[in-house]
Amino acid sequence: MTAGGYQSLDEELKRLKSVERPNVIAAISEARSHGDLSENAEYHAAKERQGWIEGRIAEIEDKISRAQVIDVSKLSGAQVKFGATVTVVDEDTEEEGRYQLVGEHEADVKEGRVSITSPIARAMIGKETGDVVEVNTPGGVKAYEILKVEWR
Repeated sequence: MTAGGYQSLDEELKRLKSVERPNVIAAISEARSHGDLSENAEYHAAKERQGWIEGRIAEIEDKISRAQVIDVSKLSGAQVKFGATVTVVDEDTEEEGRYQLVGEHEADVKEGRVSITSPIARAMIGKETGDVVEVNTPGGVKAYEILKVEWR
């Protein structure tokens, strides 16, 4: 994962432990004080939220413990690989796009970050500026020319 991805996971973990967990514990205590728990919707909702929070904390801690953090700014080279920011042009529409190849949990297409396991990323791995890659998309095969490979 990239350093940015690690930092966002770490921030989410801290927020869950320091804000969300205490809030849900307070909500459970408040709901308990209302009496009969068997028909107490607030109590059941708070317990369900607590389960989700604890599950998410465990998931993030697992990811962080197994993470291999890569500082993309220290990478270089002409070939596309993990962490590269690649500028491509669609050969049919002449539309340009810029994508950074990141870990699965960091992917956000709206932000220009695509998962290393996505079809477009798999097609670009190992290619260089000037190469054309073909990607199978739901709308058919698309061809992209790699214009630039950057490391940021």
